[in-house]
Amino acid sequence: MLDAQLMNHLLRALPVTCRLILVGDVNQLPAVGPGDVLNDILSSETLPSSRLTNIFRQARESSIVVNAHKINIGRFPVSSTKEPPQADFFWVVQEDLIRVKELITYMVCDRIPSVYGLDPLRDIQVLTPMHKGEVGTQELNRVLQDKLNPGEDAIVRGYRSFRVGDRVLQIRNNYEKEVFNGDLGWIKGYDSEDAELVVDFEGRKVIYDLDEVDELTLAYAVSVHKSQGSEYPAVVMPVVTQHYMLLQRNLIYTGLTRARKLAIIIGSQKAMGIGIRNQGAGRRFTHLRYRLQKVFD
Repeated sequence: MLDAQLMNHLLRALPVTCRLILVGDVNQLPAVGPGDVLNDILSSETLPSSRLTNIFRQARESSIVVNAHKINIGRFPVSSTKEPPQADFFWVVQEDLIRVKELITYMVCDRIPSVYGLDPLRDIQVLTPMHKGEVGTQELNRVLQDKLNPGEDAIVRGYRSFRVGDRVLQIRNNYEKEVFNGDLGWIKGYDSEDAELVVDFEGRKVIYDLDEVDELTLAYAVSVHKSQGSEYPAVVMPVVTQHYMLLQRNLIYTGLTRARKLAIIIGSQKAMGIGIRNQGAGRRFTHLRYRLQKVFD
């Protein structure tokens, strides 16, 4: 999450006598902005650092943690040996794309709420690598909206339609409204006379004019990139060959580690293999590592 520009501003703001301790996961997707700061610092081997690599007894009981480590070393995940609702990870092999979409809908709307008692509108998040395709954010948001929040009254903006009760995501920083890229909210009302939309962000209501609605998108399904820095009780994630351009090890790892209680990955063996083997895609070409080594020579 820490790009080069933000790191530059942070260091300039700190007093010389200050100690800076960075805590992060270098195996996740790099920041959206330029640079690969944490990875460069660690790979330079110039600053004191510690890596947590052991899975201790308590963590070993979590299939989410165990499978995150498996993916990190290039191995296929394995479903939990426990029975629901004690099981916390499932890898569902399904080759047919339409069937993957049907299984995602079933898991989110029926199976997980009935077995685990989780609210599909607040506790379950679908994460997917891309926006387009049969299991991209656009199509999954349409399907899940119709299933979880059906209705005729909607505000249509391009390919998106918003209804009262929808879960939405703020997609750009708005300092006037004090809502920021990645904030999750729920549409609580729509005033047709004033052409205003009311969104509840965890107890704080924010009013949007219709020309500001483009700052929002449906959030039943969001991209893995948008989920960085967030955590959800349950995550459902498709891994399919249709998304081959973005299938890479750190993306699958990032999506899996967003889950706190339950993670379900649905997709093909081939797509999972492509993703796990792909470590080079999206690699950043930076010079920070060498500059650090030069400074400390």
